Amino acid sequence: QVQLVESGGGLVQAGGSLRLSCAASGSIFSISAMAWFRQAPGKEREFVSASLWRAGTSVYADPVKGRFTISRDTAKNTVYLEMNSLKPEDTGVYYCAAAVARFPSMTSFTWRSSYAYWGQGTQVTASW
Repeated sequence: QVQLVESGGGLVQAGGSLRLSCAASGSIFSISAMAWFRQAPGKEREFVSASLWRAGTSVYADPVKGRFTISRDTAKNTVYLEMNSLKPEDTGVYYCAAAVARFPSMTSFTWRSSYAYWGQGTQVTASW
């Protein structure tokens, strides 16, 4: 089992920044990737960014490219999401997720179904 705890959400003015943290515990050695998803009211949970543990690479959803950065601290078993130039449309609950299975392709990292473990979510609100 993998447990994930997010933190760092909050209310910020549009154009501002936030850094989310996700600390993993449990069977951390089984993790193949960690990712961030978000869900706005009335919308489905959508992919934001993922970090491939073994490859050491990152992928991003188009709306956040150039603004968000995913990073990890392997010693602390923690993944971060640095969010810059926040927009009101970035508002939502941000969830950390961990995958333990092998991925058939890089695109599969964007699928909700690829992730077996989820954090409780942290609210991010960006407004003018």
